Amino acid sequence: MSLDKFFNQSLSRWMDGTGSENTVVISSRMRLARNLGDYPFPGRAEPKQLDEVVQQVRRWWNIGGLEALGSVNFMAIKELSPSERQALVDKHLVSPALARHQQGAVLTNQEESVSIMINEEDHLRIQALLPGLQLDEAWRMASLVDDQFDGSFRYAWSPQQGFLTSCPTNVGTGMRASVMLHLPGLSLTGQLGNILATVTKLGIVVRGLFGEGSEAQGNLYQISNQITLGQSEDEIIEALNRLTLQIIGEELKARELLKQRDPDGLSDRVWRAYGILAHSRRISSREAMELISALRLGLDLKLIKGIPPRILNELIVFIRPGYLQKVFDRELQAEVRDSYRAQLIRERIKISESGGDTNV
Repeated sequence: MSLDKFFNQSLSRWMDGTGSENTVVISSRMRLARNLGDYPFPGRAEPKQLDEVVQQVRRWWNIGGLEALGSVNFMAIKELSPSERQALVDKHLVSPALARHQQGAVLTNQEESVSIMINEEDHLRIQALLPGLQLDEAWRMASLVDDQFDGSFRYAWSPQQGFLTSCPTNVGTGMRASVMLHLPGLSLTGQLGNILATVTKLGIVVRGLFGEGSEAQGNLYQISNQITLGQSEDEIIEALNRLTLQIIGEELKARELLKQRDPDGLSDRVWRAYGILAHSRRISSREAMELISALRLGLDLKLIKGIPPRILNELIVFIRPGYLQKVFDRELQAEVRDSYRAQLIRERIKISESGGDTNV
């Protein structure tokens, strides 16, 4: 398969660069933690019981349990290769923990805007993932799936606490709302540390690109609510929306400050990033992420044209080690990966500039 065809067949909806406030907000995610009342939680269940949970959900899916989502794929983790598992992690469809779970499975719709993890920390993790700032729409989609499950399975639920979950911080609504933000302006002006410190005091969790335990790369940060008990879903969404808009405002002001303070220096940073990405023959994932961030900043500020802004969204997935091995269909050692990564980036930029990308 040619690389351009592979790219166009490998996109999840959240990667398409659309949605409100998309110059700063890469994606919005809504995740609901649910457990089946007839089984011990995954951390206490026997492998046989976890297999039964998977089979129950699979049978229900087979008879049309998720018909509102259209075409839905079922994947048992143990039936996937290591590179296929990692590709699901890279696309944010499953967590790293689920990718290692032999009794785990995942359901995804055609455009991969909805994924349902089975036997992660909880029996069900219902996730809706959309481009830009779309928390309300992500909640609507996740709630629709939740209602379908609730009509066929008995949830672990308490009138006093709400939904019961493996982690106490998820008890209540079981909801985690999050947005992924690209914050190069705040980083380059030295304001990011203070902003993130203030955010954490407001009960918001700040994480890296791949959630809990991951580091920030390419100026990408995930922020999400920390408390699910004692707040309604609407209150959680409203608070995160309000905070996100405030951060967006600060980021846009920081970008304008960069333009005013040293326009030539900013332009030089952007064009150097473009030159390395378009012509390098070997590049690490860390360096690539930093350069892609600089290129995206230049695209958003219209300092460079001809490449669709969504290139950042695509490349932060495609340059990951697991995904590279999926693209080139072979196991790659670290040094070889750096060469293949550079090749992939060059080819992606070339396709975009030539108009070969049918989605541009």
